[in-house]
Amino acid sequence: MRQPWKSAWNSEIDVRPILPTIRVPTFIIHRQGDVRVNVETGRFMARQIPNAKYLELPGNDHLLWTGETERVLDEVEEFLTGSRSAIESDRVLATVLFTDIVNSTKRVETIGDRAWHDVLDRHNALVRREISRHRGHEVRTMGDGFLATFDGPARSIRCALAINEGVEALGLQVRAGEVEMTDDDLSGIAVHIASRVATMAKPGQVLVSNTVHDLVAGSNIRFHDEGSHSLKGLTESVRLFAAER
Repeated sequence: MRQPWKSAWNSEIDVRPILPTIRVPTFIIHRQGDVRVNVETGRFMARQIPNAKYLELPGNDHLLWTGETERVLDEVEEFLTGSRSAIESDRVLATVLFTDIVNSTKRVETIGDRAWHDVLDRHNALVRREISRHRGHEVRTMGDGFLATFDGPARSIRCALAINEGVEALGLQVRAGEVEMTDDDLSGIAVHIASRVATMAKPGQVLVSNTVHDLVAGSNIRFHDEGSHSLKGLTESVRLFAAER
């Protein structure tokens, strides 16, 4: 409960004579519609205190820890430390899957454009069905390939194996590459690595990075060690494993 006599004392204190004598860094924050203290008071104090920093914010709250506080905290932090903390973006751990139809150009030349479009539509429908069934997220298509992400590496591998098995009925072979992504940038290095891993896969093969291989230990997915390979853009070689069907 607010004590009226304390409020009266505060309103009767006259600090104007001492304002010009203040020699410490001073930061005055005042909300424009302050219901307790008129904004002109804050402006006057800022003019009287040498080198005072003054910030006027929208709103009518008097107490700085009520109402919109994010801006207040940021400004105070910068005043005290000289900088603001960088906003930390959400980070995720996801598996990036990149698929690609093997010898698609040669197949087009053999069967013709019209037949190829029919085959490609059936391929796309099959891939999307398997991505959905394995709880993946289609990011985009790239020519005759797909880029998708999964929150579980085992589901990603099983999805790629199911795609390979399904496209055989269409007379197609798909190669797939999988790596782990540790942030939310789907235009970053993880996507490029997944693409390069996929191009190294043999027809019908699913190649995964050593990180993916290690994460699915105990999942009953079997692998064949394909050795270490140098990938463009990486200083260190990457050990690859082929998932067995």
